Amino acid sequence: MTDATTPVPRGRILVVDDQRNMRATTALLLRAEGYTVSEAATGEEALILLARERVDLLLTDLKMEPMDGLTLLKRAVEVAPRLQVIMMTAFGSIESAVEAMRMGAYDYVTKPFKEGELRYRVERALERAKLQAAVDNFATEFNERHGLSALVGRSQAMRELTTRLLRVAQSDATVLIQGESGTGKELVARALHAHSRRSRQPFVPVNCAAISETLLETELFGHAKGAFTGAVKARRGLFEEADNGTLFIDEVTETSPTFQSKLLRTLQDGEVRRVGESTALRVDVRIAAATNRDIELEVKEKRFRQDLYYRLNVVLLRVPPLRERLEDVPALAQHFLDRANARSPRPRRLSEAAVEHLMTYRFPGNVRELENLVEQAAALAEGDELLPEDFPLRPQGRVLPAAAPAPESTGLPPTDVARPGGAEASGPTLAEVVEDAERRAILQALERHGVDLARVADELGVSSTTLWRKMKRLNLRPPAGARE
Repeated sequence: MTDATTPVPRGRILVVDDQRNMRATTALLLRAEGYTVSEAATGEEALILLARERVDLLLTDLKMEPMDGLTLLKRAVEVAPRLQVIMMTAFGSIESAVEAMRMGAYDYVTKPFKEGELRYRVERALERAKLQAAVDNFATEFNERHGLSALVGRSQAMRELTTRLLRVAQSDATVLIQGESGTGKELVARALHAHSRRSRQPFVPVNCAAISETLLETELFGHAKGAFTGAVKARRGLFEEADNGTLFIDEVTETSPTFQSKLLRTLQDGEVRRVGESTALRVDVRIAAATNRDIELEVKEKRFRQDLYYRLNVVLLRVPPLRERLEDVPALAQHFLDRANARSPRPRRLSEAAVEHLMTYRFPGNVRELENLVEQAAALAEGDELLPEDFPLRPQGRVLPAAAPAPESTGLPPTDVARPGGAEASGPTLAEVVEDAERRAILQALERHGVDLARVADELGVSSTTLWRKMKRLNLRPPAGARE
């Protein structure tokens, strides 16, 4: 039991500075204020601590080696997206402050700082952390209450989609959902239904691409007894099944002009006529349609009726591809792993390296592909922790580092390279060609400028930080006595 005189920890802070005295003094000051404080001398140490324990606030120096504060900031918010960060530097400038804020830092303080100033900024940052935690809890409850919990992601693109979805859900407006295969269009339609006034009524999905046109007509509109061979009794169609609810028509652009004409008439009149019957039935159905095609192009090329397009496209919801919201990959991967663990006697966990590996991929199959990769890794991995090698990624989907174009001749001898997935190919990969070009360019610039790395960086058109990072990745040691 906690004694009444025992101070309650006010927050968990990680102080990172390669100068031992500065780090120790700052930590001592914060502990005296009742905070729980950890220390790290390098960015690498800090990332290990962040992965291992909960931290509310990261207080890091800007000018450190080999990993500087901005690089640590970038990697830290990937590990802990809700982490508050205050950047410390003795080299204060507007440019570095703006860059730090742009990358996600909450605040910026110049050394030497007064105790009162640091205390004030730390208190503000931790208050923001508490507020953010409260907002996250509210958002989780809200999503569960309104059927949005399946729409995993906190990226700007997903927030905009969710906001627009909630705005239109309460109306009966017809919604067109556009997105590539595997982005989760049906999940969006289900969330739309769950948040509508029809949520207690049926949600009925139909995939037009999975059913022949003849069957699709009877599936949607129903049929009378004896309407065709095998129709031994009358059957209600999906329009009737969805009465007072929502009908989700997936891949609507896969239908023929003839069927589109019948669908348009039903949407205009609010009535369905079963195949083989002359009497129309009134239905009250909210329509959500979806397509993975460029529907405007389909209309322009006369493959989709323009009048039906206008009837469906009252409100457009665009579901972004996963490559446009890679910041959601960690949350999505954990979501799919939690589902896999719930079905498995041997739970797995994601390593930080595996998450970083996944975030280099463009995911041509979108969220569905990520789900498949995680389930496969959870089923086949040898250890309890999922590692990069447990996720075989298709080489054409990788996000390659930005670099100057490689020279026409790289001088690399042809080699047989085993490609991911077991395919054999001759010659270097594009990533290897780019890497070789970067290495040659840096070595040539180093020969010209020697220890003056600032001039090397200027010649190559990159910042000193980027140069150091590239040299480390390419295993290039800076010349003795090198200076930034």
